[in-house]
Amino acid sequence: MDTALIESTLQELLTQLELPCNGITITEEGDIVRVDMDSPQANKIIGWHGETLNSLQHLIKAIIRSHEKLERSPFIVLDVDGYRRVQEDKVRKIAEQKADFVRRTGTRVALAPMSPYFRRIVHLHIAATPSLADLTTESTGEGDYRQIVLRLKDESAARTNTEVGEELSPVIEDEDGLENLDI
Repeated sequence: MDTALIESTLQELLTQLELPCNGITITEEGDIVRVDMDSPQANKIIGWHGETLNSLQHLIKAIIRSHEKLERSPFIVLDVDGYRRVQEDKVRKIAEQKADFVRRTGTRVALAPMSPYFRRIVHLHIAATPSLADLTTESTGEGDYRQIVLRLKDESAARTNTEVGEELSPVIEDEDGLENLDI
């Protein structure tokens, strides 16, 4: 991935939008290109519930895809002053809390609907954390209502309140902390 192109494109967008930025740091973490910005006015770059940041991220992906003639948009995550990282940590923490509930009750739990990015964070966290090795995840639903279901890998050994294969109804809770995820 051409990090210089990403940086220059982002700088140009920020300049045109009159959004101040003191510096940009680009790191590649596997297939993700993480772009961290430092700004004295991070709230302007983030916008209402991350809308401006999401829009900038979408533009950067589209510009890079077009310029590089890529078949798919690259996996670029824009962050400003650690805003995204805080959200990612929040999603992981909620997944661990729900995992504890799954273990205690033996029942499957559906997390609130979330974006593909945050579903990916949960899937990877559960799969890569040794202390959560007894759990598995799957995505259910469609569109804006797509959510993650956490369950024990060996459901036959767990006491469950549902028949195996029974369709789960969506669980949407206001107090689980997922209502303000912005990506």
